[in-house]
Amino acid sequence: MFYIANNSHDPHYNLAFEEYVFHNLSFDEPCLLLWQNEPSVIVGRFQNTLEEINQEYIKQHHVHVVRRITGGGAVYHDLGNLNYTFIAKHQEKVLDFRKFTEPVIKALREMGVPAKYSGRNDLTINGKKFSGNSQYNFRGKTMHHGTLLFASNLDAVQAALNVKSDKFQSKGVKSVRSRVTNISEYLPKPISIQEFKSLLLTHIFQGEAVREYQLADKDYEQIERLKTKKYLTWSWNYGHSPAFNFKNSQRFPCGKIEICLQITSGIIKECKFYGDFFSNENIEKLEQKFVGIKYQEEELAAIIKAEDIEKYFGQVSREELLLLFFP
Repeated sequence: MFYIANNSHDPHYNLAFEEYVFHNLSFDEPCLLLWQNEPSVIVGRFQNTLEEINQEYIKQHHVHVVRRITGGGAVYHDLGNLNYTFIAKHQEKVLDFRKFTEPVIKALREMGVPAKYSGRNDLTINGKKFSGNSQYNFRGKTMHHGTLLFASNLDAVQAALNVKSDKFQSKGVKSVRSRVTNISEYLPKPISIQEFKSLLLTHIFQGEAVREYQLADKDYEQIERLKTKKYLTWSWNYGHSPAFNFKNSQRFPCGKIEICLQITSGIIKECKFYGDFFSNENIEKLEQKFVGIKYQEEELAAIIKAEDIEKYFGQVSREELLLLFFP
């Protein structure tokens, strides 16, 4: 087995790094990556990003939102979480989570942590989840990656994903919410996450010297290019979402305003306003202003700023109308 070091904390770069190694490098033996992200929500490939995140919390706390190439549910990362990735030749098309989680479980047990494999793709301690795992098979290779909550902010784990699901009716896959815990609570003595990382490497390599593979300059250049062209783009992180409907309403001095949106690939395909407000203007003219644009706060704000909102609804501000789109 080889180990490929990556000391970046940028989730856009780290997911590009992982994908590049998987798709472009070939090894006769498995390779291992260990990496950390700044506060981020990492969304599953087939998920509706906007359904999975607490937009207000994300914005206030400057949390990155990035889509990965594997399926499964949305997860929160911070610097108290350590991610691991195994890449190996694997001819079977059936997903095999146990094969890749066993070395991690064994390593943790050797450290005194009673880890277990649970359910579809989780690792638990005393029934509490500390690791979610996902896989992707491509051309005879498998990429398996998972989280290891070591000393994460568990309040943030919940808050960043706290979305009121009754506002959306989605065709995508919803994340499974689970009770979570940190590995650090079960270790015989306190250690830092860097010490934990070193111990994990030692146990996975079974005490043998860690064989490290060095990327070439051209590899790093390609990773940066992939980061820029894919993982930093709105179209990948948000626009890749499945079709969904959004509905919200609020009562103002002018009356009740309800908004209904039909969104496909992150683009508003239909916009309708309903309510008991009075208007002398053709409301369809305003509705059409939003059709064909990204469901993105900045773009919606620009349209609202350019319109005389009171002409359509009466006593309601531009800021209040924007909150209907992004509560």
